[in-house]
Amino acid sequence: MSTPTGAFTPNPGAAPLSRQVLAQAAMESKLMLRNGEQLLLAVVIPVIVLIGGVQGAQHLGISFSRRPVDVFAPGVLALAVMSTAFASLAIATGFERRYGVIKRLGSSPLPRSGLLLGKVGALLLVEALQILVISLVALAMGWEPHPSLLAALLSILLGTAAFASLGLFVAGVLRAEATLAAANLVYLLLLAGGAVVLPSSAYGAFGELTRLLPSGALGDALRHAFWSGGFQWGSLLVLLVWAMLGAALTARTFKWE
Repeated sequence: MSTPTGAFTPNPGAAPLSRQVLAQAAMESKLMLRNGEQLLLAVVIPVIVLIGGVQGAQHLGISFSRRPVDVFAPGVLALAVMSTAFASLAIATGFERRYGVIKRLGSSPLPRSGLLLGKVGALLLVEALQILVISLVALAMGWEPHPSLLAALLSILLGTAAFASLGLFVAGVLRAEATLAAANLVYLLLLAGGAVVLPSSAYGAFGELTRLLPSGALGDALRHAFWSGGFQWGSLLVLLVWAMLGAALTARTFKWE
C-alpha cells in the first residue's frame, strides 16, 4: 500500500524563496531598529538636523530662496536615506562578517541572492519609517511640499541603490572596526560638505563638484521633486552611475567572511 506524497506531518523542506526573503527582511529591520547606534543614525540625527537647521536659520536670519523648513525637509529625507543605506548597512554588515553571521547564513536554505534581497527589503522598511517620522515632524513645523511622488520615489530608490552598494563595498574590504570608523567618517564628511541637507548652490564654486557626489545628487533630486514636482534627470543619472560603480566594486571585492 503506497502513501500519498505529502501525507506526513510535518513535511520538512525549505519555505518558498519569497517567504524566506520576507522573514530575513523582517529580522534585519528589527535588528537595525533595536541597535541604539543604528536607531540614532536612522531617526534621531535626521530629526535633530531638521529641527536644529530650521530653528537656527530662523534665529540667525539666514535667508534662502524658500522658507527654511521647505529647504531642510527634502535634504533631511536624503540624509535619512544616506544614514540607513550607507552607514547603518556598512557597519552592520562589517560586524556580521566579523562574527561569521553571513557565513552561517550561507549554509542555510536562504541563497545569497535571498540574503541581499532581505537586506534591501530591510533598508526599504526602515526608510519608510524614517520618511514617515521626518515628514510628520516637518509638516508640524509648517512644511508645504508640492511633490511628485513618482520622482521622489525614484530618487529614493536610486539613492538607496547607490549608497547601499557603496556601503557593502566598504564593509566587504575592511575589517569591522575599520568599517565603523570609515562609514562614520564618510557620513560626517558628506553631511557637512556633500550638499545632502543644503542645496548645491549653497556651496558656491564647490557646488558643481557636490552635484557629482551621491549625497548632492540625492539631495538635489529630492529637493526638485518636492519643490517643482518633477524629475531632475541629471541628478538621477549621477545616482545611477554611482549605483552601477558600487555594485561592480562590491561584486569584485566583497568577502563573505
